[in-house]
Amino acid sequence: MGAITNRRSIMTLFSGPTDHWSHRVRLVLAEKGINVDITEVMADKIPEDLVDLNPYGTTPTIVDRDLVLYDSRVIIEYLDERFPHPPLMPVDPVLRAQFRLALHRIEQDWYTLLSKVENEKKKRNSDNKVINAGIRSLKESILSSVDVFKSREFFLSDDFSLVDCSIAPILWRLPYLGINLPRTANAIESYMEKVFSRESFQKALSELEIEYREDV
Repeated sequence: MGAITNRRSIMTLFSGPTDHWSHRVRLVLAEKGINVDITEVMADKIPEDLVDLNPYGTTPTIVDRDLVLYDSRVIIEYLDERFPHPPLMPVDPVLRAQFRLALHRIEQDWYTLLSKVENEKKKRNSDNKVINAGIRSLKESILSSVDVFKSREFFLSDDFSLVDCSIAPILWRLPYLGINLPRTANAIESYMEKVFSRESFQKALSELEIEYREDV
């Protein structure tokens, strides 16, 4: 493994071009302006390099010199600590814990649901009932947070954070999932306009992800 990492002159990210876990890592990298070599990995074509580096062969996987990380939460927190400007987590330990709890809930309530939907869609004999139930649950969970979107400039804060980097990939995929937000969710619509217009967000999108909203 050491020989592989030593050949890499800059940080390398193995990224799924439609993978929301990878999307949030790309967004953190773009927000920080980090020089990175992105290798796109399709689910049915896992490169040998990735298999050698990550025993699970999953994306995202990041290589920084001799360090290899392959959990998206570990990766984004590492990037925020290794490249502290701009900071994407609060310094105060109480607020930091609250943000980490928010990240945990987003992963459990939104990321896991979306992963289940996408995994079901990939099956040869996919079950539409399972897909529709997952999409419905995801929509309900997002709408249950509308008051939080109203309360601050960004989610939980007046500063853009790792929480926003995690929420944005889910919201970007709403048209692809066939989710239309009601008028009562204007705060979420405003939030999306603000976040999606950021230069970092546009830079972080893969070509396939751009297609999710070409007709919106």
